[in-house]
Amino acid sequence: MKVSVKVPATTANIGPGFDCLGMALPIYNTITIEETVLPGTGIEINVMSDGDTIDQLPLDHVPTDENSIVYKAVELLYNSIGQTPSELKINIHSNIPVARGLGSSSSVIVGALIAANELLGRPADEVALLSIACEIEGHPDNITPAIVGGLVISSQEDDGSVIYKKLDWPQEWAITVCVPDFELSTDIARSVLPKDVPMKDAIFNAKRLAMFVQAVNSKDSELMKLALQDRLHQPYRMKLIPGLDKIMDNLRHFDNVLGCVLSGAGSSILVISKKNNLDKIKDVVRETWADQNIKCSIRTLSVENEGAQIISNED
Repeated sequence: MKVSVKVPATTANIGPGFDCLGMALPIYNTITIEETVLPGTGIEINVMSDGDTIDQLPLDHVPTDENSIVYKAVELLYNSIGQTPSELKINIHSNIPVARGLGSSSSVIVGALIAANELLGRPADEVALLSIACEIEGHPDNITPAIVGGLVISSQEDDGSVIYKKLDWPQEWAITVCVPDFELSTDIARSVLPKDVPMKDAIFNAKRLAMFVQAVNSKDSELMKLALQDRLHQPYRMKLIPGLDKIMDNLRHFDNVLGCVLSGAGSSILVISKKNNLDKIKDVVRETWADQNIKCSIRTLSVENEGAQIISNED
């Protein structure tokens, strides 16, 4: 039996929603798991690119043994029903940029879990899949939209369960994804964050997150300009993204720009705007990064309202 699952890219945090806001985007990884017939062959993991990625990525550093998060995801699911995975071939067709803050790791975790769950006869429901995926990833902001799609606010509870609510992203607002030609690992991006933050900064973000939800629900562009501000992670990570401060300063002169934020931990950034002057926005980002000798790929994308989907199931 062979199962293939298509999983969207995701962007997390989106300004004030540190570790709780996430959005699915229409860039995809495809994970295929096949039961092999030869006993003793073990787990085989292959990672490949289809050649039409948002930028060409080195994939040789992605683990393909039992240290792979793909294997860990499959193993956790099998163990949850008292089994051990064996004789499986796992292929990952990668189109989501790696280490760019676009949920590449979440996509392969989710894809592997859903494919393995299908092979096993669907013993895990959505609640269980979310819980297992977050146990591996550590937080739900990318995992949840990868599974359910759309714009999602989510929380991983003390018992490991995940609660979430989908929000309707206004069609009037564009999402321009700017992907630089350098990686930024989540571990490095996490390492620059303080263990404690001032109470005033925590209060600031609580207010901004409330504004974000209301701005989305009411399609209030002026409120969104305030809502996209953050004091919990972006100020500390700015130094890891050359030219980001200049990009933000240059975009402030555009009335149609609602905000510029890191995508997840970076290195990609998102520009949220009204759907006009998009070419000028792209030029500002491209030229500002060019001054730093940074090349980039820039695309304006819609929200992917569908999460992970099984695209083939062969007996």
